[in-house]
Amino acid sequence: MRLKIENIKENPVSLLRRAGYTFQRKEGDEMSFVRPLARSGYPRFHMYSHLEGLSLVINFHLDQKRETYGEGTRHHGEYEESGALQVEAERIQKILV
Repeated sequence: MRLKIENIKENPVSLLRRAGYTFQRKEGDEMSFVRPLARSGYPRFHMYSHLEGLSLVINFHLDQKRETYGEGTRHHGEYEESGALQVEAERIQKILV
């Protein structure tokens, strides 16, 4: 799911921390954040964000469980713009706008 927050006036890391996200890492211009929904770390919302001028662009999904790699690689993520992702998008917008 993709969100665009226009005309931010604060550091993106601070904004997303206010929304309950923890900074993970930065690769180039893109920053990774997570918001676990359980003590085990999964399921969790996982987002990648970057700046476009004064706008914060967020792409996020729901990781149901830790990824598995090897033969038959699977990621176990939800990307559909409905259900839990839609509720989380609305929550983020209320906090950041």
